[in-house]
Amino acid sequence: MDAHPGLGKSTAVRAYGCDLFKRQVNLRGDTTPDGARRVPVIYIALSGNTQIRGLNAAICRFYGLPVKGDADTLAERAVDAVLSMKTVAMVIDDIHFLAGSTSNLVRMANQLKYLSNVFPVTLIYVGVGVQERGILHEGFSPRESPLAQFGRRTTALTLLPFQVDDDEGRLQWRQLLKTIEQKLVLAEKYPGMLAEDLSDYLFARSTGHFASLMSLINRGCLRAIRGGNERLDEGLMNQVKNDAAAEEARKELEAEIKAGLKITRPAQDPRRRRKSA
Repeated sequence: MDAHPGLGKSTAVRAYGCDLFKRQVNLRGDTTPDGARRVPVIYIALSGNTQIRGLNAAICRFYGLPVKGDADTLAERAVDAVLSMKTVAMVIDDIHFLAGSTSNLVRMANQLKYLSNVFPVTLIYVGVGVQERGILHEGFSPRESPLAQFGRRTTALTLLPFQVDDDEGRLQWRQLLKTIEQKLVLAEKYPGMLAEDLSDYLFARSTGHFASLMSLINRGCLRAIRGGNERLDEGLMNQVKNDAAAEEARKELEAEIKAGLKITRPAQDPRRRRKSA
């Protein structure tokens, strides 16, 4: 999953991982045939300048295993855990932290190929600018990129910002706001508070980026609770600052919406059409 920051790729992949975890446990039980705890999915978030040993240690740490020893010892320990706990998927987040010198890229790519060879799991990588940083072609030049094995074993997917240029995009935006609205814990919230009354406003303030939207709503809820008026409206939200990138693009989007050049509400909600029929 390779996409720009702030689009919710980590959130989406974690939600998928949680759902897969529950489905595997419901299907196969909490324990393995050997009596070990079943751990269908593991999640690892890398940090800056992660080396091979650090990657193996992160896997062991997730399973609650000791992290003493060299990289090979930790790898063997991790393989035993994957096999005994019947793990089927491994999510490695912030994989762009593996980028570095050409020699380091080759070593890390070889390590990732090793993981795919010895772990009977689906490996899901999440990062920013993964293809541009050279991870998929292992540091080879464009002329030599066909020699890269890791790229041949990896399918690159992406995630785009929410858009309201057509009804399909507007319906997705509306559904997102309705889902968030249902989960808000505000004493005076009401149906349509976000999806109807603040739809245009929130799109302009967030520019369709999930992280910017959630930061804005979280900060707005905090201000609403502290102020004692537990609902969100434009007056309150105007007092909330958002991230710099969203604020910079805000004026242009607001102008387009006010001029009628961009709308965020679908022409007709399909569920309403079915009810009226």
